[in-house]
Amino acid sequence: MAAIYILNTSGVKWIMSSAGAELSAGCYHRPDATESDMAVIISMLRGVNVGGHNVIKMEELRALYASLKLRDAQTYVQSGNVIFRTDERDLAVVTKRVRGGIERKFGCTTDVICRTAAEMRDVIARNPFAKRRGIEPGKLLVVFLESDPGAEARAAVLRIKTEPEELRIDGRELYIYFPNGQARPKMSWAAVNKALGTPGTGRNWNSVVEMLEMAEKLEAAK
Repeated sequence: MAAIYILNTSGVKWIMSSAGAELSAGCYHRPDATESDMAVIISMLRGVNVGGHNVIKMEELRALYASLKLRDAQTYVQSGNVIFRTDERDLAVVTKRVRGGIERKFGCTTDVICRTAAEMRDVIARNPFAKRRGIEPGKLLVVFLESDPGAEARAAVLRIKTEPEELRIDGRELYIYFPNGQARPKMSWAAVNKALGTPGTGRNWNSVVEMLEMAEKLEAAK
């Protein structure tokens, strides 16, 4: 049974089964795999090609990943999103390898946040705004955290006044809806980052879904 993506009446992409049944949190489809298969990883760099800082060409970034023995690297847009295969199962090792390679090759320091394809499926399945009518995907941001901030930090974040923005936090992800767009948010990013105490990088909902689609195509490729 294959997973497909459709737009609901609110314009939000959902994961559905080929039989038409909605796949809820914890019940998403995962392609069959053997232990010998290489893992497909989605890596997201923080602060790349923003305001003229940390400028990295995507073709050079793909070449770097290849030199680090990370196979079939594909990039999505210009903000440092790389989908690739690896036989290394420890994401901390992968993250350290990529961060070190970027420092040596490009002379800049950036946080690297990694998620497996399965973890990204789970991020989509856990979307707390999925059932809400009128949600615009381009105004929904997912912030991927480097590590779990812990229960106290999550509670502190939820106490921050964010209206009209709506913030939810689940594990290592923040889901933030910006009803008026992200250009001039009322929410204090400084307060949120201080409460979290761990770095992260944000991607809008459309990008999250597109990156997962790329990862699943790589999973399905022989």
